[in-house]
Amino acid sequence: MIDRAVAATLFGPEDLRVVEHPLGPLAPGMVRVRFGAGGICGSDLHYFRHARTGDFVVTSPLVLGHEVAGEIVEINADAPGLAVGDRVAVNPSRWCGRCPRCAEGRANLCENIYFMGSASKTPHMQGGFASLFDATPAQCVKVPHDVAYQAAALAEPLAVSLHAVARAGDIAGRNVILFGAGPIGLLTMLAARLKGCGDVTVVDIAAAPLAFASKLGANRTIDLFAGDEELKALASDKAIDIAFEISGTAAGLAAAIASVRRGGTVVQVGNLPGGQIPVAANAVMAKEINLNGTFRFGAEFNQAVDLIVGGDIDVLKLVTAERPLASARDAFALAADRSQSVKVVLTAD
Repeated sequence: MIDRAVAATLFGPEDLRVVEHPLGPLAPGMVRVRFGAGGICGSDLHYFRHARTGDFVVTSPLVLGHEVAGEIVEINADAPGLAVGDRVAVNPSRWCGRCPRCAEGRANLCENIYFMGSASKTPHMQGGFASLFDATPAQCVKVPHDVAYQAAALAEPLAVSLHAVARAGDIAGRNVILFGAGPIGLLTMLAARLKGCGDVTVVDIAAAPLAFASKLGANRTIDLFAGDEELKALASDKAIDIAFEISGTAAGLAAAIASVRRGGTVVQVGNLPGGQIPVAANAVMAKEINLNGTFRFGAEFNQAVDLIVGGDIDVLKLVTAERPLASARDAFALAADRSQSVKVVLTAD
């Protein structure tokens, strides 16, 4: 029996090491998964750089990773539809199903959630950037063997984007602007297209991700590094119905509020800095803007898997590099360089 796993473990800011962890016997009710692939997320990068993301602070060693897929190697549970050898996309959310939020159908707001690779609770919830990791059967969504682990792993960020689009309401025919051209921004653009949105504008401060957005079908891109005159002109000339703030910056939220039309909708997707930030609340009031938060996802995870398996959204278009799990620290450094990377994926050694 294998009694140890190697895992990309964060000990402090930029102190990411691939180290061995002991593996006990598989607990009742659990499934053991061999790592196949995992995407490095923006929140992973925040943890890597600062040992925190938003208000979640790393206080003890944390195995990162919540965009993961792999192969079931052991089952110690009632797991209908699953068998050893199955290839699965792993939902990082483990909902309690009993709290008031779960009861009202908002499992993403579960009051007792276990979310892989998160420091939101103490002790921290360990992630999936490990050669072997454990999950519940409900977290494991079977995919065909001809679906690449790399694609299955990206069901999680696609689910985030699908939920963000759902939070915007009826998007058909509506003009959309997205602030932030990282992986979530690009997937949100693709999800909005799938729902039949109208004109799409993508805004960022870096040329390389904006070029990627153009390649994926944005009607226009705006580089704020060159100034905001073009954005102001667009906002005055063309009614922007829905703004997605995905950059996770106070400046991005301010620009979204300023750009959207009266009576429009702003969806806050990005993880803003911890603590309090200034918000143009008077503009929210005077323009009667719908300011909606969006947090992770619920049933959208299974929808995302279906879209990937069915070929409706090709998530692999976002992958700019792959690195083995053993080189996780170098992969994180590469992922942090937006001039070179959109989405970096870790693979089994």
